Amino acid sequence: MHTACGRTIAVSRFAPEVLPDVGRVVLDTACEPYDTDEVWASLTPAEARQLAGMLLRQAAAVENPHSLRPGRIEVDPVAGDLYAIGLRSHALAVDQPAQAGGGDAAPTPVELCASALASCTAHYAGGYLDRHGLSRDGLHVTADYTMARDRPARIASVSIEVTAPSLPPERAPGLLAVIRHCTVKNTLDNPPDVTVSLNDTGEALVS
Repeated sequence: MHTACGRTIAVSRFAPEVLPDVGRVVLDTACEPYDTDEVWASLTPAEARQLAGMLLRQAAAVENPHSLRPGRIEVDPVAGDLYAIGLRSHALAVDQPAQAGGGDAAPTPVELCASALASCTAHYAGGYLDRHGLSRDGLHVTADYTMARDRPARIASVSIEVTAPSLPPERAPGLLAVIRHCTVKNTLDNPPDVTVSLNDTGEALVS
């Protein structure tokens, strides 16, 4: 996370090789040019809640390292509409905008959904450039999305624009063919089976 005062804070975990069963939560912040004899961070209330969620998620992962296996995502409430997300060794967060009653400490789930498509497109574009010996300098992806006006609540459309200055015109069709089949877009084009259930009863609510 990057704080309003300019401090970057990362939360992760590790298990010492000599003590593999003794995990630790790691809070790391780099020294900035203005640091002298000590390193400190000033947090807004929203940033403090976000950091708390990141620490809680990593602590839970240390206590139960098998809970965050590949393919599993864990979500826990932090405060208000702020939720901590854990996946593998990474911690994310989601919140709601202030005008929707949230603290605006993190993106919304819908924003992350659109961001997943945009970043997956960027990943595939970068891979294409690498394979053809082209520079990634200036590679940029922009995504604009709109929400549906009717029910159910959902994203109605996403428009993605890719800028790749190093791409010669004759390579444009190849790049488009690749990025139009990135994994996230394939998932949206071929929706997965989704089942939602209650842990205490196992009753399926949505399938």
